[in-house]
Amino acid sequence: MKSDFEFGWRSAGLGFLASFVLLLVLLLPQAEANASGRLGEFLGRIKASDVDPAADSFGEIDGNPPAAKLLKGGQLVGYAFLTGDVVDSTGYSGKPINIVVGIDLDGKITGAKLVEHHEPIVLVGIPQAKIDHYINGFAGRRVLDPSEASRMPVDIVSGATVTMMVIADSMTQSAVKIARSRSLGAGVVNVASQPVHRTIDQTGSAVETWQALLGEGSVRRLAITNKELDDLFQRTGNAAAIARPQAGDPNAPFVDVYIALVTVPSVGRSLLGDAEYDRLRQALKPGQQAILVAGDGTYSFRGSGYVRGGIFDRIELIQSESTIRFRDRNYRRVGAVVAEGAPDFPEIGVFVTPDGSNLDPGTPWRFQLLVQRATGALDKAFVTTGLDYLTPDKFLTAPIAPPVAVTPAQVATQLAAAADDEPPLWQRMWRARMFDIAIMLVAIGVLTIIFFFQDFLVKSPRAYERIRLGYLAFTLLWLGWYEHAQLSVVNILTFFNSLRGDFRWDYFLRDPLIFILWSAIAAALLFWGRGAYCGWLCPFGALQEWTNRLARWAHIPQVRVPFWLNQRLWAFKYIIFLALFGLSFGSLGLAEEAAEVEPFKTAIVLHFAREWWFVLFAVGCLAPGLFIERFYCRYLCPLGGALAIPARVRMFDWLKRYKECGSPCQRCANDCPVQAIHPEGTINPNECIQCLNCQVLYHDDQRCPVVIQKRIKREKWLALQSPSMQPEPKRKPRVLVTVNGREPSEERKPAASLAASIEGDDQ
Repeated sequence: MKSDFEFGWRSAGLGFLASFVLLLVLLLPQAEANASGRLGEFLGRIKASDVDPAADSFGEIDGNPPAAKLLKGGQLVGYAFLTGDVVDSTGYSGKPINIVVGIDLDGKITGAKLVEHHEPIVLVGIPQAKIDHYINGFAGRRVLDPSEASRMPVDIVSGATVTMMVIADSMTQSAVKIARSRSLGAGVVNVASQPVHRTIDQTGSAVETWQALLGEGSVRRLAITNKELDDLFQRTGNAAAIARPQAGDPNAPFVDVYIALVTVPSVGRSLLGDAEYDRLRQALKPGQQAILVAGDGTYSFRGSGYVRGGIFDRIELIQSESTIRFRDRNYRRVGAVVAEGAPDFPEIGVFVTPDGSNLDPGTPWRFQLLVQRATGALDKAFVTTGLDYLTPDKFLTAPIAPPVAVTPAQVATQLAAAADDEPPLWQRMWRARMFDIAIMLVAIGVLTIIFFFQDFLVKSPRAYERIRLGYLAFTLLWLGWYEHAQLSVVNILTFFNSLRGDFRWDYFLRDPLIFILWSAIAAALLFWGRGAYCGWLCPFGALQEWTNRLARWAHIPQVRVPFWLNQRLWAFKYIIFLALFGLSFGSLGLAEEAAEVEPFKTAIVLHFAREWWFVLFAVGCLAPGLFIERFYCRYLCPLGGALAIPARVRMFDWLKRYKECGSPCQRCANDCPVQAIHPEGTINPNECIQCLNCQVLYHDDQRCPVVIQKRIKREKWLALQSPSMQPEPKRKPRVLVTVNGREPSEERKPAASLAASIEGDDQ
């Protein structure tokens, strides 16, 4: 009976999979056209003033790359272009993020307008106003003047990092190409006034005091009070930031940072000491420079980005066309500044310029500090400040080469060549998140070990319980609320939709943790089914299980759904998924909006910081789980439904069962958290979340009736083998020969021994 049931389900699963593949093959020829040359399509939707306040109309579209002329009174004032026509602007959705950008005759971006995108997080998770604010931050940037890199916007949109990086890359790269193709920018870049190339004089190594270093400019100071910080935000015009002035004494120091180029022997030995300086010099490669940064204000120059992703996101160095940022591998912690008279600093570090950054110590450079201010639960406002640094003349050699004049066209050509040599966006994303990737791989490795050696783990219920709850806590706190690596049915819709168009793996490689998760799940589906993700790696699932545990600890009564009703409620999640899947072929954007039936963005990605109706829906999905464990997972989750479809064709079934399971024993079925065990004892792989609860019962000699019987038999057998429990063997009857009515030996026995002998015989 069981084999027929299982065979039927497997056949149905294979049939569905075959039908699904056939449908996909039929849809594949409907590849969408490439988005190149679509500028004219969008110009009718916007006004010229949207991308250039000085323009009143659009002219003809011409050139390669294509661009429309921006006119004012019939006179040319600039060009308008579509990012998707010039560079690859494909976002995480697999579709282009199309932005019309205006650029004037001096090569300055005058404005931009987002005209089309399919990014899921922007469609339903991030307000459009935030994206517009980010894009508008590029206005005023001269693409032919790389020294204005400090004007680049900062990624302030939480939860949309990939989308923001695509926007930044596409806008800047396309602007450079348009500027180069139209020879924008007037005159020759005047470099005659710039300092000539000089190098550090390595012969001097005199040790100087702290005050002397400050006086000569070897050490520079950036000091900002609370009031001065408020003035900086006042100039940004950000109303939310202005409404939240810095607390405390207005004259108290908010930022107090000191900068010094410790590659200079005299400066390095004075600040670090001989031993530390010598170690630093030995570690430096040719061309590398080392900058000491010491802070004593309220605001930390290090921030927390280097802990999370290894990136110091608050500081950078700017020199000419180069912007230098630092990672944790470029950082050396310093205990104290040893120069005579130096104050004690709570934060001291030496930053070594990365390979290939080429910071020129003989020309001016700028230390730039990013200051942030919270304006809401997830929102922040940013402002940049900094100071200029120039190595004192006495530490530099004579000039070794005259300056060379460079035209804007040459600068643009150099920038384009540098952009061509730059690694793709997905590679930069992976390099920037190596620490996060390592943690993710370790977590998946641990889960693999749990599954492969589950027979050993489940024999110890207490160890199993602690490991499972600990892993779910990691999934919720780190993977979900910290890294926002919550999968969604939108990922599936996007993937299959991209197969119908221009499919490229690098679209999906741009979010490393999501890509690793999907790769691991694809393998797990072949091995065990959907349980690896739904039962262990889903942050929202972990949130449901933890809230239900808390409810049980609070003695909230639990409701057991009758199995006949439970079976019918299962179908809802499959219906929801198939509806979304079908809708995506007609309109991916509409399907992504309908995917708000998943409360994942609200509860995990955005930490419940959304409009009240989204929060109310998310709470409504969690509330039934206090009484019915994993209510949303069981009956409503379209992602769970999608992952359950191929569960019947899994390769392995390591969940052990007894022949008595289901007939007559129902213990596992009654204890299954998601009621995935049928009354006849079979486990439904479409509903099983691989929590291993039934396997703990399988070995439990206090709860499983089969094992209890084995234990009782074993205890009886051991009792029979115990010497203390053996019956005393019967004595053979003795034949007594009496002499004169007495035993021959009685005369020699003491009275006590004789009495004992008699008693023994009586017994």
